[in-house]
Amino acid sequence: MTPHTPLRIAPVLLCLGLAACGSTPRSEYPGADAARERQNQQAAADAGTEGAGAIDSTGTYLRLVERMQQDGLWFASLAHVDALEARHGVTPASTRLRADALRQTGQDAASAAAYRRLVGTPLEAAGYHGLGLLAGGKGDFAEAARLMEQARRSTPTDGLLLSDLGYALLRAGRTEAARVPLMQAAQLRPDQPQVQANLALYLEASGRADQAGALMDAQRLPAASREAIRQAARELAGGAAPTASADLPAGFASGGLALRTATRASLPRSTTITTTGTTASAERAGLGTESGRTP
Repeated sequence: MTPHTPLRIAPVLLCLGLAACGSTPRSEYPGADAARERQNQQAAADAGTEGAGAIDSTGTYLRLVERMQQDGLWFASLAHVDALEARHGVTPASTRLRADALRQTGQDAASAAAYRRLVGTPLEAAGYHGLGLLAGGKGDFAEAARLMEQARRSTPTDGLLLSDLGYALLRAGRTEAARVPLMQAAQLRPDQPQVQANLALYLEASGRADQAGALMDAQRLPAASREAIRQAARELAGGAAPTASADLPAGFASGGLALRTATRASLPRSTTITTTGTTASAERAGLGTESGRTP
């Protein structure tokens, strides 16, 4: 699932992007220059230019739009989905891109309709996952978890889905049920800081502060991000919904049902290895002895 424009729930915890997010100026994205180049190539193709830059297949155009969404160009990608479908027809893949872009640009009703159109297609899991994200964005984490459980039946090895499911379960008050999907996600996607942040939140909320601290050390999380995780854990443990913060730490970004941390590009190359080792240590300590089993 691609990265994620504000969810309307505790910004520190969710910019559910696992956040229906507002736009960020294109210049703020590391890939903005490359994205502009791809847009220039597409403009040339739309003008009828022949040659290497022309987009002459559905697959090529889909990849272009996917890259634009990875760069955070959600509004632009929505326009290109219109062009893609006008040229090559509607497919489940284009419908998924449209649904994600609509969600990220705050058009929840239209996004939900697009996600529902994926049910019964090969991308049904993406449809249920997206509907779960929308439910989470409205604060209905029990429904978010139910929908993501449906998605997991089709894609049980999707680490980002598992992380989102685990976070939804935490927010729904099902702390122990969150353990297995969060451990699975951490081992399947050790490269994703937001996945590790969700696991750290679980560890803190379940009273394993030492293991949570070791995981946050491995991720090189800044002090503000660590405190946000600890504060959220305290509120979850007390039965309260995590509160919004007036001074959102700069390390957090929108994207999923998660506490979003700094991008992987900003972290040391060795972090993935260290994090994997930390997760394995947690497993040996009794956290993951049932990680292959559904809770």
